[in-house]
Amino acid sequence: MLKVVLPDGSVREYERSVTPMDIAAEIGTGLAKATLGAVLDGNVIGVDAQLPLTGEVTFRLLTKKDVESLEMMRHSAAHLMARAVMRLYKNVQLAFGPTVENGFYYDLWTETPISEEDFPKIEAEMKKLIQADEPFERIELSKAEAVKLCREMGQTLKVEHLNEGLAENETVSFYRQGEFLDLCRGPHIPSPKSIAAFKLLSIAGAYWKGDASRQQLQRLYATAFFGKKELEDYLFQLDEAKKRDHRVLGKRHELFLIDSRVGQGLILWLPKGALLRRQLENFIYGELIKRGYTPVTTPPIGKVELYQISGHYPYYADSQFPPIEMQDGDRFLLRPMNCPHHVVVYQSKPRSYRDLPVRIAEFGTVHRFEQSGELNGMTRVRGFTQDDAHIFCTEEQVEEEFRDCLEMTQMVLKTMGFDDYRVRLSFRDWENEKYVGDPENWRKAQAALEKVCKNMNLPSLEIVEGEAAFYGPKADFIVKDCLGRQWQLGTVQLDYNLPSAERFNLEYIGADNKPHKPVMIHRAPFGSFERFTGILIEHFAAAFPLWLAPEQVRVLTVSQKFEDCAGTVVKRLLEAGIRVTANYDAEKIGSKIRDGRLDLVPYLCVVGAKEEETDTVAVRDRKEGELGVVPVSDFIAKLQNEISSKKL
Repeated sequence: MLKVVLPDGSVREYERSVTPMDIAAEIGTGLAKATLGAVLDGNVIGVDAQLPLTGEVTFRLLTKKDVESLEMMRHSAAHLMARAVMRLYKNVQLAFGPTVENGFYYDLWTETPISEEDFPKIEAEMKKLIQADEPFERIELSKAEAVKLCREMGQTLKVEHLNEGLAENETVSFYRQGEFLDLCRGPHIPSPKSIAAFKLLSIAGAYWKGDASRQQLQRLYATAFFGKKELEDYLFQLDEAKKRDHRVLGKRHELFLIDSRVGQGLILWLPKGALLRRQLENFIYGELIKRGYTPVTTPPIGKVELYQISGHYPYYADSQFPPIEMQDGDRFLLRPMNCPHHVVVYQSKPRSYRDLPVRIAEFGTVHRFEQSGELNGMTRVRGFTQDDAHIFCTEEQVEEEFRDCLEMTQMVLKTMGFDDYRVRLSFRDWENEKYVGDPENWRKAQAALEKVCKNMNLPSLEIVEGEAAFYGPKADFIVKDCLGRQWQLGTVQLDYNLPSAERFNLEYIGADNKPHKPVMIHRAPFGSFERFTGILIEHFAAAFPLWLAPEQVRVLTVSQKFEDCAGTVVKRLLEAGIRVTANYDAEKIGSKIRDGRLDLVPYLCVVGAKEEETDTVAVRDRKEGELGVVPVSDFIAKLQNEISSKKL
C-alpha cells in the first residue's frame, strides 16, 4: 500500500498504481485541469509519472502559481523552440536546452547560421506548435536502443553524450512531441497551450560542453511566462537594464576600461572610477577601524605549497592561473584567495586567548582564470580586489563575531540603498565527499550560524544544503536592485578546516595554559570592488549619490570675465574637501548646464555678475532642479552635511 501525505497533513492511501493526474482528478475536476506537475519527496515529476506502489511519500500538486511550474514550462518551451528551428532549418544538430534564471536557451548547430532577423519566423512557427497542442510524451529506452535511435536521427552530439556523459546509465528517457524527439530527463507540462507568452531574446556563440576546443554551436536565448502581462513586465525590465548596462555607462562616464592588450577580464580603473572606488575603500576602512580590525598588506602571489596546504590547490585548479615555474624549481601561483596569507600573518607570533579575537583585514587582489564566455564587464572578471577580512577567535566567541559580521554587511547594504535582500545559509550535503574536516565541527558550525541568524530575525532566511564552501558553512546576502534583479553581495563563512592540524595547525594558548585551535571566520561585505562597483553603476544608473560621486560639483561661468570669481569658489570648495571641477569655456551657459546634466554631476553652480557681487552661487540640483541663489558658505555646509550623512 502507498501512503500519500498532502501539504495539509491529510493522507491518501492507494493499493493500485497512480499518477499525479489521478490524484488531482480525485480531489476535483478544476484542480485536475489546473495541474501541471507535482513534487514527490522534494523532486518535480510530470503529471503522468507513476508513483511508487508502496511506502509513504510527501506529495504536492503544481499549478501556475508555483515556481517549479514556471521552470517546467520553460523547459517545455525550449523543446518547442528547438522543434521550430528543426522545421525551418536543415540538418540541425541538437546539444542541450536547459532553463536558466528568467528563461531558457538551446545550444544547436545549423548549416545556415541563425540571426536575430530570423527570430520572427521562429516565433511564428512556435505559435503554430502551441496551437496544435500536441502533448509531451515520455519514452524510456535502454542505453543501446537510445544510441541506435540517435544515430538513425543523425544526432551525433546526442550519441556522444549517451556514450560518454551517460555512460553509466542503463536506461534513458526521451520526450516526443509530434515528429520531434529529444533525449531529455524531463519533466514537461501536459499541454503546450500553457505557454501563454514567449519571446526570443538573443543569440550567442557556444562550444559543445563548454570546451573551446570542441565544435562551435549557437546558443539561442528566450523566455516564457504563463501570462502576457508578466512577459511585458520582464521585457520592460530588460529594456531598463540595457539602459543601465554598466559596460555602456562605464565607458560613457569614463569609469573603467577593459583593453585586449592588457587582457580580457582585467579592469583598468580610470580616474573617475578610481575616485569612486576610493570612496568605497574609505567608507569600509573606517568601519574596520571602529570594529577593531588590523589592516595588513600581503603579496598577490605565493608559493604553490601554501595553497596546497590550504586546499585551494588543487581543489580550484581549473579556475586558477597556471603555476609560474622558476629556474630554481620553486613554483608560484597568482593567489586565488587571501586567506592563506592571513593565516601566515596570524602564525607570525604566539597567540594567547587574551589576544583573541584577532581580526585581520586587507583590500587583497586575487586572480581567477574565468572562461572567456563567462566574463562580463566588472561583474565577472579575472582579477579583482576583495574587501577581505579573517577573524581568528575561540569557539565561545563565534556567535558574537559572526553576528557582528552580519550586522556590518547589513549596515553596508543599507548605506548603499539595498534594502530588499534575503539571507541564504549554505550548509553541507552529508552525502557529498567534497567537504573536508571533522563532521562534528561542521555540525557545531552550522548550529551556531543558524542560531545567530534566527535570533537576528534576518529577512527571508533560507537554508540550502549542498551549497557550503568545501571548508565550512556560510551566509550569503542575496540583494535585489532597483530593477528587481538579484545579486549575491556580501558573504560570511565559518571555517574549522584551515586552522586544523591537517591544514595550518593554528593554535592559541588557553586559560588552562594548553594549546587550542581557533575558529576562523571569512567575511567580505562588498565581495569585490569590481563586482560591487559594476552593480552600483547599474543600480544608480551612474547617477551616484553625492558622497560617492567622482565629480560632486561643477562650477560654470556665465561668461569668461567671471573666471576669477569662479576660481575662488572652486578653491573654497576644494579646501572644504569637495570634489569639484570648473567649465570656463566661452560656450553659452545653457550648453554648459546641459553638459553637466548629461554627465550626471550632482550639483552645478553658476557664477555671474550678481553672484560675484554677493559672494553667492546659483545652484542647480541634479534631482530637484533650480535651488536658487545661495551664499557660498551655506552651499558648502549643505554639501558637507549631505556627504557626512551619506544621503542617497
